[in-house]
Amino acid sequence: MKRELTFAVLFLLALVARPAAAQTCTLTDTAMNFGTYTGTLLNGTSNGTVTCGGSWNIPLNAGTGAGASETIRKMTGPGGAELSYEVFQDAARTINWGNTSGTELTGTGNANITFYGQILAGQYVAPGTYTDTLSTDTTNFSVSVTVVKDCGVTATNLAFGTYTGALVDSTSTISVTCTDTTTYNVGLSAGLATGATVTTRSMQNGSALLHYSLFSNSGYTTNWGNTIGANTVAGTGNGAVQPLTVYGQVPAGQHPTPGSYADTITVSVTY
Repeated sequence: MKRELTFAVLFLLALVARPAAAQTCTLTDTAMNFGTYTGTLLNGTSNGTVTCGGSWNIPLNAGTGAGASETIRKMTGPGGAELSYEVFQDAARTINWGNTSGTELTGTGNANITFYGQILAGQYVAPGTYTDTLSTDTTNFSVSVTVVKDCGVTATNLAFGTYTGALVDSTSTISVTCTDTTTYNVGLSAGLATGATVTTRSMQNGSALLHYSLFSNSGYTTNWGNTIGANTVAGTGNGAVQPLTVYGQVPAGQHPTPGSYADTITVSVTY
C-alpha cells in the first residue's frame, strides 16, 4: 500500500435496563459497526428498544481496559495495546453515557433509543483485533474492532535562500506517523523539471534550470530516491510522529539566469 504527502468496530449489545421501580424491564439492541478506521474521527450508531412498564435508567460502566474511565473507554489489542473510544447519549455526541448519577440514560415506558459511538482521531495503534466488555447492573456487552496498518505524512518546505554560485545546504523535515509495528519506506520523487531523475534534480525558472540534490544523511553522500531497497528511507511505526530530515544541496559553480527557482517533490510512504 502506498500513501502520498484503514478499522472496523463491532458494538454488540444485549442489555437489561435497570428498573427504577420493581418491574421487569428489558433492552435489546442492534450491532454497531463503525466500518473502516483511517485515523480520522469516526462515528457509529446502534438502535435499541426498551420494554418497560415504568421508569428506567441504563448505566454503562468504564469497561475492562486498563486506565479506562466512563468518558474515555479502552479496547485492548495485541500486546496490551489500547484503543480509545466513547459512547454518548445524544446525536451531537456531547452527553457522555456513564453509570454515575446524572450520566445514565433515563426514561419511562417502552422506548426506542440510540447509542452514539465515536472512535477518537489520531490513533495509530498496532494492527489487530481489539476488544472490551462494558457492563450494566445486570448484564454485559462486548465491543470489538479490527485495526489495519495505516500511515500519514506531512513535510515542510526546503528553502535554499540566496544562491551566489557557492555551495548551499538546507534541510526539510518529513513527519511520518504509522500504526505501531508497521514497517514503511519513504521515497522522494525526481521532481517536475524536464529530464529530471532522482540523482539529477533541478529547480526551474522558466526554461532555466538550477541543479540540486537531496540526501538522507547529514554528510550529503546518500542520495534519497524512490526505489524501495535501493535509495528510500525505511522505518517502523511506533504510533507517534517520527521526523526524518531531508538534506538538500545546491552544488557550487552554477551560473543560471538570475531569478526565483522552484521545484515540487512528492513524498511517498509505502507500507
